[in-house]
Amino acid sequence: MITAIFIFLLAGLAEIGGGYLIWLWLREGQSAYLGLIGGIILAVYGVIATFQIFPSFGRVYAAYGGVFIVLSILWGWGVDKKSPDLYDWVGAAICLIGVSVILWAPRN
Repeated sequence: MITAIFIFLLAGLAEIGGGYLIWLWLREGQSAYLGLIGGIILAVYGVIATFQIFPSFGRVYAAYGGVFIVLSILWGWGVDKKSPDLYDWVGAAICLIGVSVILWAPRN
């Protein structure tokens, strides 16, 4: 379980970080090198997710979506200095509950 959480966090940081670098390039006029690095990081993100132990691609990516939402809120808070409000935290908690159901619900 610790490994799965670590891989979700690593994948999330790669996707958000890569996307952020491309954002800086295209939206804020930063160097094209940032966009290139961001694109490489996004490609690496696609590989990181394949290391999950769960057998179903769809479930892994659905669960990852919830983790991505929480990490995006934290990224916005830490990097963009946009404080999350109550609704951000409530939504994030709902997402994590959904992730838990998707990944760890007993199945036949």
